[in-house]
Amino acid sequence: MKRELVKQLFEEFEEACYSLDGLECWSARELQKILSYRDWRNFTKSIERAMKACINSGEQVEDHFVGVNKMVSIGSGTEREIGDVALTRYGCYLIAQNSDPGKPTVAFAQTYFAIQTRKQELIALRLKDISRLQAREKLSRSERKLSGIIFDRGVNPRSFSLLRSEGDKALFGGSATRKMKQQLGVPTNRPLADFLPTLLIKAKDFETELTIHNVVDKNILGDQKIISEHFDNNHEVRKILLKRGVKPEKLPRAEDVKKVKSRIDNTEKKILNEFKSGNPNNAKGNRKR
Repeated sequence: MKRELVKQLFEEFEEACYSLDGLECWSARELQKILSYRDWRNFTKSIERAMKACINSGEQVEDHFVGVNKMVSIGSGTEREIGDVALTRYGCYLIAQNSDPGKPTVAFAQTYFAIQTRKQELIALRLKDISRLQAREKLSRSERKLSGIIFDRGVNPRSFSLLRSEGDKALFGGSATRKMKQQLGVPTNRPLADFLPTLLIKAKDFETELTIHNVVDKNILGDQKIISEHFDNNHEVRKILLKRGVKPEKLPRAEDVKKVKSRIDNTEKKILNEFKSGNPNNAKGNRKR
């Protein structure tokens, strides 16, 4: 396919996108034209096959194919209402997969929507990575704050290690930090939290903040009393998780947070370089209807 045609089709697909109740959509009537289908009746066969494929994939048809009406000009300044279908990217992708592959426009659409759908998946994964990284950084700040508070109240570095271990023992149902590291295959020189899923990182952060509050509010002094407070708070957090069907010690090991950070940093560098080179690969703004 010639570069000029690729550029033209790309712009047509981007221009055909509009916002319906805040959602990104395409008109099936416009997609029909772009995919070089002259007859709407023939094109509806592709839509019907796409809907069946949607059901087979486990998705709800109404989430990707919405019946709407639109006004079209019939000459002399008059209009009439015709039926249309508002499509999501995934809906468009399914239609392209169930259309005539011999048409160059269909082949382009199959690639275009596959890539765009994949981009959305990658965005979702990136947001998930960012959420976990932010949770881990927040826990680190909370732990530093806790250490600063309790070192002024009779807890030395050795007792702080015991505090952490006792806290993990309460959270993980009797498994102290060392045992959980062995179970998850965490290097001995790395923090356990670097390999925990986001839920447990946030649970540990909540417990740490609770310990900070109670130590200050109740003016708790001495390593034994503070360690006991930390243990009890972890135990209460564990009870909440168990009540909701979550066993902390049964959750699988998560990806090393250092790798997550590296992936995020590398992506940001690529995006920055694209903008610096003047080729940010941005899609055009959606039209409102």
